[in-house]
Amino acid sequence: MNTAPVMFNIKQMREKKNSYRTYHDQVEHLIQVGVSLSGEKNIDRLLEIIVEDACKLTNADAGTLYIMSDDETELKFAIVQNNSLDIHMGGSAGTITWPNVKLKNKDGRENKANVSAYVAIFGKTINIHDVYNVDGFNFEGTKQFDKKTGYRSKSMLVTPLRNHENEIIGVLQLLNALDPATGEIVNFSPESQKIILSLASQAAVALSNSHLIHDLESLFELFIKTIATTIDERSPYTSGHIRRVAELTMSIAKKINETKQGYFSDVKFSDDQMRELRMAAWLHDMGKITTPQYLLDKKTKLQTVHDRIHEVKTRLKLIKKDYVTAVQSEKKDLPASKVLRSAEAEMKALDKEYQFLREVNKGEEFMSDEKIARIKDIAQREFCMDGEIRPLLSEEEVYNLCVRRGTLNEEERNIINNHALVTHKILSGLPFPKKLRHVGD
Repeated sequence: MNTAPVMFNIKQMREKKNSYRTYHDQVEHLIQVGVSLSGEKNIDRLLEIIVEDACKLTNADAGTLYIMSDDETELKFAIVQNNSLDIHMGGSAGTITWPNVKLKNKDGRENKANVSAYVAIFGKTINIHDVYNVDGFNFEGTKQFDKKTGYRSKSMLVTPLRNHENEIIGVLQLLNALDPATGEIVNFSPESQKIILSLASQAAVALSNSHLIHDLESLFELFIKTIATTIDERSPYTSGHIRRVAELTMSIAKKINETKQGYFSDVKFSDDQMRELRMAAWLHDMGKITTPQYLLDKKTKLQTVHDRIHEVKTRLKLIKKDYVTAVQSEKKDLPASKVLRSAEAEMKALDKEYQFLREVNKGEEFMSDEKIARIKDIAQREFCMDGEIRPLLSEEEVYNLCVRRGTLNEEERNIINNHALVTHKILSGLPFPKKLRHVGD
């Protein structure tokens, strides 16, 4: 009885069983990878995980991950790993300085000779048995690399990464699948190709989500800084204030994190807490957006839309004119020059009073009781306008000029200080995410 066919069939069944177990393990690993990818928020580490697990799933010796440039004209090296040569580049290991892969040649034609560019352009997966013996692609760069390192590049699997909008956002390239038993370089199997296609899909989604989250966070921070800068620039007196507070706050927090002894030795801010603190610092003056512009820019005590000291000067001119007119009516037989000379002392007194009011209007010196009394005396002077007798200074002007220190009266100072309450009101109404929930506190 010839048993050869039976033995052959048993061998085939065993190989099939072993192959199935390996593929099953690959699927289990792929599921774990999916969980790992979805939970990783650090983009550099995410890129590393994609290549590392792709190599594990296919038992590849090396892997390269390219990321599509923003203008979609080239592929940028993101991760390069080679286990045999102990090469680890990109990601947390630092930026790769190798030149990007152009998707078009200098003549404007598509770069079909480079396999990674070809995959990015046409969105096809390429499975090559031996890069030294293949038509259609130029592997001179690979051969030069092998010559320098003594490496032998052979089997290669290259697949695109597509996002949820079916756009190609990168290319995953695996090199030299190894036989688990012998360590010999073998071809990438159809099963491995299916697994990598699935991984590439998961990786693209995870990468897109990570970029989206990162971009939204960056947009949020830039938007906050833009608003803060706008508030700062409303007045030359507040210019740069929010930025300086934010920088000082983060410097203090960083020093606290570095402290290993003393009161703050046990205080350590996490990355999320540092970001939350930075946001709070940039938003601490948000309420100033409601503060009237003239209060932010109030250089003098009588300033509103404009500095009303100039109106006081005009009124004094009217008083001078009225005084000269009155003297002339009393001494109408005298020449005008003599009339002016007789009024000279009064004119000088008015000029001194204006100079005094001009100085106290600046708010540079503390107002004593004597100065306040003098302001009230000067206010009693009268001038005539449109047939109506009016005091030189209104009650509101006297009130402002009598401010003891600075240029703001009590009500205006309360409005300025109220920006803190307005800030809290604005921020407490915003639905900050959990990690930023204390920003409005």
